[in-house]
Amino acid sequence: MSGKKYVYLFEEGSAGMKDLLGGKGANLAEMTNIGLPVPPGMIITTEACREFYVHDRRFPPGMEDQVREMMTVLENKTGKRFGDPENPLLVSVRSGAPVSMPGMMDTVLNLGLNDRTVEGLARAADRRFALDCYRRFLHMFGDVVLGIEHARFEHILDNCKQRRKVTYDHELQAEDWQQVVAEYKALIERETGQPFPQDPFEQLFKAIYAVFNSWNNDRAIVYRRINRIPDDLGTAVNVQVMVFGNLGNDCGTGVAFTRNPSTGDRELYGEYLLNAQGEDVVAGIRTPRSIADLKEEMPSVYDQFAATCELLEKHYRNMQDIEFTIERGKLYMLQTRTGKRTAQAAVKIAVDMVHEGLITREEAILRVEPAQLNQLLHRRIDPNAQLEVIARGLPASPGAAGGKVVFDADEAETLGNQGEKVILVRTETTPDDIHGIVAAQGVLTSRGGMTSHAAVVARGMGKPCVCGCEAIRIDYDRELFQVNDLVVKKGDFISIDGATGQVILGHVPMIDPELSPEFQELLQWADGVRSLGVRANADTPEDAARAREFGAEGIGLTRTEHMFMAVDRLPIVQQMILASTGDERQEALDRLLPMQEGDFYGILKAMEGLPVTIRLLDPPLHEFLPNAEELLVEITRLRLTGASEEEIGPKENLLKKVRALSEFNPMLGHRGCRLGITFPEVYAMQARAIFQATARLVSEGVKVFPEVEIPLVGEVKELAILRQLVDEVAEQVMKERGVTFEYSVGTMIEIPRAALLADEIAREADFFSFGTNDLTQTTFGFSRDDAEGKFLHEYVEKKILPENPFMVLDRAGVGKLMRMGVELGRSTKPDLLIGICGEHGGDPDSIEFCHQIGLNYVSCSPYRVPVARLAAARAKVKNGQ
Repeated sequence: MSGKKYVYLFEEGSAGMKDLLGGKGANLAEMTNIGLPVPPGMIITTEACREFYVHDRRFPPGMEDQVREMMTVLENKTGKRFGDPENPLLVSVRSGAPVSMPGMMDTVLNLGLNDRTVEGLARAADRRFALDCYRRFLHMFGDVVLGIEHARFEHILDNCKQRRKVTYDHELQAEDWQQVVAEYKALIERETGQPFPQDPFEQLFKAIYAVFNSWNNDRAIVYRRINRIPDDLGTAVNVQVMVFGNLGNDCGTGVAFTRNPSTGDRELYGEYLLNAQGEDVVAGIRTPRSIADLKEEMPSVYDQFAATCELLEKHYRNMQDIEFTIERGKLYMLQTRTGKRTAQAAVKIAVDMVHEGLITREEAILRVEPAQLNQLLHRRIDPNAQLEVIARGLPASPGAAGGKVVFDADEAETLGNQGEKVILVRTETTPDDIHGIVAAQGVLTSRGGMTSHAAVVARGMGKPCVCGCEAIRIDYDRELFQVNDLVVKKGDFISIDGATGQVILGHVPMIDPELSPEFQELLQWADGVRSLGVRANADTPEDAARAREFGAEGIGLTRTEHMFMAVDRLPIVQQMILASTGDERQEALDRLLPMQEGDFYGILKAMEGLPVTIRLLDPPLHEFLPNAEELLVEITRLRLTGASEEEIGPKENLLKKVRALSEFNPMLGHRGCRLGITFPEVYAMQARAIFQATARLVSEGVKVFPEVEIPLVGEVKELAILRQLVDEVAEQVMKERGVTFEYSVGTMIEIPRAALLADEIAREADFFSFGTNDLTQTTFGFSRDDAEGKFLHEYVEKKILPENPFMVLDRAGVGKLMRMGVELGRSTKPDLLIGICGEHGGDPDSIEFCHQIGLNYVSCSPYRVPVARLAAARAKVKNGQ
């Protein structure tokens, strides 16, 4: 054999060659080499597939010759000949990518049969059996290789069974199969314009071509995109000598797992069929039997199979998904691969295998995907439920919920307080809707992305949320939404699944979260491994307490603006904003002070002994005022209905103020530290509230560590001015209350200039916290909600960007600024505390990057804290730092 090697016999490979031989081929090679009964075969490499596309979908030079040479080896091993009418060698052809990937070409069995070899098979075994194999081959080849619709073959078969008045395939006789074979061949010639190929090598190369071609079919491309699988891996092709499970009742075929893939229990779990072949078990043609029944039916085969399963699990040190065939009472292993499992099973199997001595704690941490833990922390829809899915949006916050549709946040609050279950449905949410989100079971929006206001707030509260569901058209006036011709009115019951983005009509059964002992044990191991701290973003004492229950080591972000949105406070906040004199503004601030103090007292107390980062007011002031368009509509309505000037005048003045405060681009406008510099009394009030709460708690013997955060700093002088203000207030409070306390002052790094000048800013900062939501917006020049709603999905689909940068941290751009900010900041202060508080703080890929650049902690929504704990440990194990 000369030139590049494209074809390997099973005994030439190993489990470590998955990239070249694909997962299926590498495992067949491994089983062969450890002495298991595997029918012989060959593997055509993923490299051949990649070159197939380089050569404009032609086989690379030399590959076909190598396949023919290897077929001669298989002939010598079996004593049979490919295409021999007396003693034919038959093979199966399967795809096998380096990672398990549904959506590619289905299996083709019995390849090598034709009008002559079927007679040889009939003489060697049984005529009915041989014709059954031939019709299966024609059906599979016609469907998956030639592209003829599967139903066309089924229609012919169903007609035959109706003529013979039978229900099951195995009730048909040889003459019936002879007729079906003739009709299948006629269908193939009619559909393709060519007779069914009789040359076995032509059949084989067409099948190999179809496998390579299936790497880029639509299903495979979509699956790769969803699961972040590279497009350039290619697929291998496995060609394996056939063994037959349909020769009689001492034959069969089955699929089994070495442990229960649903629960993780240590038991053989699977199904088998006697006198059946290949795909029959999963095709639903006959009802399979439990693998436990095999113990009674074929005890010696069962004992051999159970021993093989145990050997494979110990060899691979993981739960295995196994396919097998029994021919004339002899067991053959056709496949083993790492078994897919539920989140519950993944955790249990990983922890159990540590206790069994199969794997280490570090390996157990790598066995459980952090995202899987989301399934265990939230209610979810019963997987066995029948669902009437009416629309799909973005899966913005995991969990499932059902309730009556409401379109107004006030109504959601009223009904929620009365004990009604409601789903708040909005075009998009704003800070004004917070009270409605609190009262609702979940949130559904027609616009916005995975990091929109609704998504961020819902995740923080642990509520399910489906965003950007563009299929629903909301009509606020008529209080309904439409999906095509379906109308859903206020009060109708819907359910949402925040893990899949599904919107479902009516009630659906739910499953409560299961926090097993194994779950807790795995997280304890993770805590013992990780070096990255995990904090939570929390705005209320309740959120803080919940975060602590989930293992948070402090609070990395408390957004004080959310505290201003409560019904009893918003009018005072508006009074403060609309004040025409300093005295009027101070009067409103004096009324807000005790409320803010109470907020901070509760949060600091809930996190006793742990640090709490409190961000001073960040959004522009107009966000706390009524919407200008709504005010204009109200004024117009009053004028048309003859209202007095006494009624209209104040609203017109309010409209003028709203317009005066509104900005062309509020994200880049009068907000954050810019507000603190122009209205220092606002930040002074908040600082006093923080420190008075701190003083009270210190007097009560409670250990607290407030960290005051100045948002949106881009110039060190901004921070210097506001730090001085905070320090002065702290000194005043300590003097007034007669106590001393610890505190620190830092800033959020959320605009590029701050990262570029981090060495200067660090002179005035005790800590940095990367606000990566805004840092991503300002680095890309994207408005998050507009980008996610209008074009970002196309950027990801067209591979302009690898991921949505608001969900997965953009390492190339935003990450470079972060790395620079860390290095520059610590060049001024080597022990500078640095964390991240954007939504990326709960994303496993982003957490790994934070570990790599040396952050001290990540901070995320309370319900993502367990995910972050596990992800931080995985980052440490994988990166070895």
